[in-house]
Amino acid sequence: MSFDLENQGFIVTGANRGIGLAVSNRLSELGARVSGWDLDTSKMSKNPAFAHYTTVDVTNENSIRVAFDEALEHLGPISGVVVNAGINGPTKPAWDYTLAEWNDVINVDLTGVFLTVMAVLPHLRERNYGRVVIMASVAAKEGNPGAIAYGAAKAGVVGFAKGLAREVLPSDITVNCIAPAIAETELLNGMSDEYIADKTSRIPMGRLCHPEEVADMTAWALSPRCSFTTGQVFDTTGGRATY
Repeated sequence: MSFDLENQGFIVTGANRGIGLAVSNRLSELGARVSGWDLDTSKMSKNPAFAHYTTVDVTNENSIRVAFDEALEHLGPISGVVVNAGINGPTKPAWDYTLAEWNDVINVDLTGVFLTVMAVLPHLRERNYGRVVIMASVAAKEGNPGAIAYGAAKAGVVGFAKGLAREVLPSDITVNCIAPAIAETELLNGMSDEYIADKTSRIPMGRLCHPEEVADMTAWALSPRCSFTTGQVFDTTGGRATY
């Protein structure tokens, strides 16, 4: 199935590894042209999935705007953006969080989403067409003990997406979220074994999410076939999500 993405241009943030890399590879396989953004671009130079890649700090408005101008130059018209860049933050009780640790997570996982989407949105509105897909998390719905800043930020992006989806109507611009359960990515390296075991135990399918499973869901949400669904959250949680 092609999803009708051939020759369309997409931006993917946090594209150097994990879910962002899986999404970028899948879009390329479907014939799309991908601009990959990340603070670390070390794996992108030899990956043919990327028609363009650049170093971007999603907490820096100017860095994002420069990157968007570059993406336009290399890809031509942009059909959508996958806002995936994020950090987990420390895995520890809320009362052990410092304000600096809280702010680090919120700045990347929530404010970074706002800044990225605002850089791309005028172009989509001018075209009266586009797809915005934001990587949320099951933690947005159910919370994750031990990662309250992450859960708060992801709940925030769900609210952001639902509001923005209605603000851009009537148009052919859709805004949706993907909500994975804990996935097999390099982010696991910053988590304790106990934390990973606890989160895995909450998944009825009894395993972690594969990044490629998220990529397939994302590809559909980016496609012209996702034409009458906006302001929604698509779960890839192995049955964990209860609503």
